[in-house]
Amino acid sequence: MSLRKLTGDGYLRSMLKILNAGQIRSCDAYTIENEPIASIDLMERACRAFVAWFTTRFDTAHKIGIICGTGNNGGDGLGIARLLTDRGYSVKVWVVRGDVKETQDFAKNLERIAGKIDIDEITSVTDGLFYSHHILVDAIFGSGLSRPVEGIYARTISSINTTPAIRVSVDIPSGLMADKHSTGFIVSAHHTVSFQLPKLAFLFPENYKYAGEWHRVDIGLSKKYLHEAQVSHFYVTLRGIKKKIKTRSKFDNKGDHGKALLIAGSYGKMGACILAARAALRSGLGLLTVHVPRSGYSIIQTAVPEAMAKVDAHENFFTHEDSIENYTAIGIGPGLGQEQTTADGLINVLDQCKPMVIDADALNILSTRKELYKSIPDGSVLTPHPKEFERLVGPWSDDFQRLEKQKQLAAEMNAIIVVKGAHTSIATPEGKVYFNSTGNAAMATGGTGDVLTGLLTGLLAQGYSSEDSALIGVYLHGLSGDLWVRERGLNSLIASDLIDQFPQAFRKIAG
Repeated sequence: MSLRKLTGDGYLRSMLKILNAGQIRSCDAYTIENEPIASIDLMERACRAFVAWFTTRFDTAHKIGIICGTGNNGGDGLGIARLLTDRGYSVKVWVVRGDVKETQDFAKNLERIAGKIDIDEITSVTDGLFYSHHILVDAIFGSGLSRPVEGIYARTISSINTTPAIRVSVDIPSGLMADKHSTGFIVSAHHTVSFQLPKLAFLFPENYKYAGEWHRVDIGLSKKYLHEAQVSHFYVTLRGIKKKIKTRSKFDNKGDHGKALLIAGSYGKMGACILAARAALRSGLGLLTVHVPRSGYSIIQTAVPEAMAKVDAHENFFTHEDSIENYTAIGIGPGLGQEQTTADGLINVLDQCKPMVIDADALNILSTRKELYKSIPDGSVLTPHPKEFERLVGPWSDDFQRLEKQKQLAAEMNAIIVVKGAHTSIATPEGKVYFNSTGNAAMATGGTGDVLTGLLTGLLAQGYSSEDSALIGVYLHGLSGDLWVRERGLNSLIASDLIDQFPQAFRKIAG
């Protein structure tokens, strides 16, 4: 079955598109031409959006230093300086004079503040240049940067990074490239205020030390351009997920909501099986059967009485499943172990060609038998964490290369590849990638991946497409973590807490 038949594009308009650097410039130009609006007025709109964000977080007791380049990002910095001064902040401006020609809008904003705000030009950098300020606003380079910075710009950035000040970047940290791997000198911001949309670079672990916590502000760019822009990267939103949740009929019965088989657990690892089973049931699934080794029978019957149990011939681990014909989806992997007979049992299940959620030890078995990749049923969902993904595809030099490997594997397997982590990425065979917007560091604890496997299995069994199952499941999984942390803090979450939070998360999505 073609995965394209299992998915749909109707929700794309509800996800945030991630533009590349060229598209960002084109969107600005299109907005200026078709709104119409003068470019300096669009810049003013961006400055006001930044200042609205800034003033809700930092009061006028702070001394603000703003470091500007001479391009349009520097023009933003000058506009921000004027607006903050008007609001009673103490502001000093530095302009870095290097080899970048002044833009017209930079020159206009410089003229507007001349004689009103303390401005110094930077032609050389001395130690401690920025130390007397509590907050530094970085407005040297924007998203159009295409090469590593050097010279006076590099020395300025190095000086910015050595200060104890809170560092806030305008649109993107100077030195960071929006859509490719960056090297050299880059501002290490504590906060980045991105105009209109996130930048792809913000979503990778390698750039967290530069972007810090990023925030998106609307500057009114053309909705028509954004609607028509062709992109392959998206940021998942609550609005987009809301549209995918199915409603139930008054006369539905349990058979209408899917029948799933979960193959999980081995001696000493039945906890993973229990977590996945409970999560599958909390997904709204109608019927769940759990295939366990003989030693796990009493455990699963006691811990998850809502599930039916199938018992393997082996005492301690999975070896064989006779038939999966009666199930609408299969989940396999949590706590499974990697015994030789377990690997043989996985091959047997793959040969029965039913869409599957494949995780944990099932992925580790696949990584040692790459010839099995072609046996993975179309429409399956694979959920590796980064180390498991590396075993599947080999090492990568940077996160952008890792993303390309993820796209390639999705195309090769005709499957959905979910690489777990902060901003979990979901790749489709057609080359689209969705970055999740929920979740937090409290979820970095054992068992949370097993919970996700069960949740995805339950959604897939209910008739959601593979793509929608991944999008809804990953979003809801992270949202459950966010809701839990909001009430209780970061330090004590355990995996089963996520399952207990599912009902509240579903209410928020459906509400």
